Amino acid sequence: MEEAEKELERRSKFLSNLIQKKKATDQQNLHQQLNIKVKASDMSIVLQNKAFECAKHHIASTGNGIKIDSKRLALALKKEFDTSYGPAWHCIVGTNFGSYVTHSVGGFLYFSINKVYVLLFKTSVEPMAH
Repeated sequence: MEEAEKELERRSKFLSNLIQKKKATDQQNLHQQLNIKVKASDMSIVLQNKAFECAKHHIASTGNGIKIDSKRLALALKKEFDTSYGPAWHCIVGTNFGSYVTHSVGGFLYFSINKVYVLLFKTSVEPMAH
């Protein structure tokens, strides 16, 4: 019986490893398709994909994928994330900027799309004491 349990555990680990590799490959394919390069992140893959899709949708809806309106893209991402995941999300978009921010755990993404850089991060909001 012990050998059977070991074999099941081995197969389970093998399948789990295959699934992880498939997810990584799918994620890489999505990035290549959208011309996305993640520079730094502590955000879940689900939220990252939401940001990428939102950015892609915004760029496609402007009708001009060559010139990206940085302010509008930043506003679109901020609004989407504030609405979907609560306040307070911040977004900086441009081709040349420096930053140093404090963010909530799991709420940081820095990526490029079509040679434009996007910094999306969440901070905690606390009520003011009177």
